[in-house]
Amino acid sequence: MPAVTFDQVAVAVETENSAHPKVLLEAVTLRLEEARVGVIGANGSGKSTMLRLVNGLIQPTSGRVTVDGDDTVHAVRRVRRNVGFVFTDPLSQLVMPTGREDVELSLRRSVKNGHERGRQAEAALERLGLQHLADQSIYELSGGERQLMALAAVLAVNPSVLVLDEPSTLLDLRNRELLRRTLASLDQQIIMSTHDLDLALEMDRVLVIEAGRVAFDGAPAEAVAAYRSWCLQGLNAPGRDAP
Repeated sequence: MPAVTFDQVAVAVETENSAHPKVLLEAVTLRLEEARVGVIGANGSGKSTMLRLVNGLIQPTSGRVTVDGDDTVHAVRRVRRNVGFVFTDPLSQLVMPTGREDVELSLRRSVKNGHERGRQAEAALERLGLQHLADQSIYELSGGERQLMALAAVLAVNPSVLVLDEPSTLLDLRNRELLRRTLASLDQQIIMSTHDLDLALEMDRVLVIEAGRVAFDGAPAEAVAAYRSWCLQGLNAPGRDAP
């Protein structure tokens, strides 16, 4: 597995009504080498910020993020060739009329020959069992079908790391299960944020993010139990002196 590292990473943004920047993430130091890493936490806790750092969608205010040794600021093109990103809402990244066209678009930079590009797009669609939907309008597809189509477009370029930001949020039970089985079959390292705690339990390692910091980092069952406890008790995550 590639190693994704965070070295004292912080993200802060300026706000109109405050003289002080708003801190979205602070002093995060991690080395992620496991095949499946889950990220859980409340809305606004910093999960999406952490994920978007991995492929350079946002840059750290301080500190450094690397993917297999490549800095996400100074080697962002190489990082994005190796890191695929799937958004919560697939319509935010499916920009062409049909899924086939979106998959071919994702290959346009790396595969110059049109015939070969079409062949590789077909292979990517076949891998996820989407050939029968490939030429339909993306607006005719269900939420789960769109999510899988977005995933096919990302996987077509064969990234070594796949980052998913709450991919099951818009899915019904059937499509959530289809997505779960698809992710379980992939060879890529997966880093995924989710509110689905059952899905988090299937990871190799789970991070709990609270108020921009890592409140828990460990085995899935322990991480989920800690998060459930904090939520159900109406408590915040542990203070800075907690483990």
